[in-house]
Amino acid sequence: MPLTSRKIAGLSLALALGVAAGPTPTPDFGPQLERFDYPWPVQTMSVDVVGASAQMAFMDIAPDRPNGRSIVLLHGKTFCGATWESQARALSAAGYRVLVPDQVGFCKSSKPHAAQYSFEMLATLTHRLMESRGITHASVVGHSIGGMIAMRFAIMFPDAVDRLVLVNPLGLKDRSEEGLPYSDVDALWSAEKRTNYASIKAYEQANYYHGTWKPAFDRWVWMEAGMYAGPGRDAVALAQAKTSEMIKTQPVAHELYRIRPATTVVVGTLDATAYGRAQIPGSLGRFLTAIPQAAPVAVRQMPNATLVRMEGLGHAPQVEAPERFNAVLLDILHAPVAGTTRTRAAVDRPEPIG
Repeated sequence: MPLTSRKIAGLSLALALGVAAGPTPTPDFGPQLERFDYPWPVQTMSVDVVGASAQMAFMDIAPDRPNGRSIVLLHGKTFCGATWESQARALSAAGYRVLVPDQVGFCKSSKPHAAQYSFEMLATLTHRLMESRGITHASVVGHSIGGMIAMRFAIMFPDAVDRLVLVNPLGLKDRSEEGLPYSDVDALWSAEKRTNYASIKAYEQANYYHGTWKPAFDRWVWMEAGMYAGPGRDAVALAQAKTSEMIKTQPVAHELYRIRPATTVVVGTLDATAYGRAQIPGSLGRFLTAIPQAAPVAVRQMPNATLVRMEGLGHAPQVEAPERFNAVLLDILHAPVAGTTRTRAAVDRPEPIG
């Protein structure tokens, strides 16, 4: 039976009240979240990956009063398309058609055992999905690893991008240059197999939410943990290991000058995320540059980019403060592409980088 928001709230309450009695069992949602509800109907596009048939899941949300524009929302590594629910509702209400894929290897999409993941492959599949839905161009919004996919997409298909919005994107630094050693897929796979609710929450609380926690965050932790809870956990862990290796070995940092579309980089100033910190020896992890420090340098390398800082928020501002983030996102999307920098408010304002 699919898990509803009410049932997730019950699980979170049970976890809070039952710590002394023992851990709360994580529901088995299936390796493709077969038993986890999404807010809109989920469709699939058939694709071939290394000679095997696979499915790319997505939601295509039509507005009641179309404004003629489309938005593609690309999720992060520990989130899914469903995590964009608040943004999709706000965008649809503003007249945008909203296309929300689950990338192959993630969430409700297939996780082919033989897949050799690349940002080029994921960007190509995203472009193919747009074409299959009759969307020739759109604003592309990517969070975290979705930001890396979005940057690669903009490099490969610049004419398909009206505007690029990167939310706390990974890939702004080449971690190898900062001393991050290589971890092979087997080592990463072994670590991923230990993933559970507690480990996901601990990581996100420390890195995404600057030590804080809200009950609303639990829904997405249960979602992610639920893919690891049943017999499909090895397939999920392998896909996550392969995409982790992809982040390390395929940085976009050296190609930022190739991103031609108008770009806005939105950064939560308290984001502590620095990919690879868990793999780097001991105290060397402190030398990895976190996203808020990497972003200004990266923005200067992009031909047409602006930085927006969201003060007091972390790695996932769209989850931490959805209404505040939605206002910023809509303001970015409504701005003329060739316009001058505008100030929204005392915080969350675009900054010229020069």
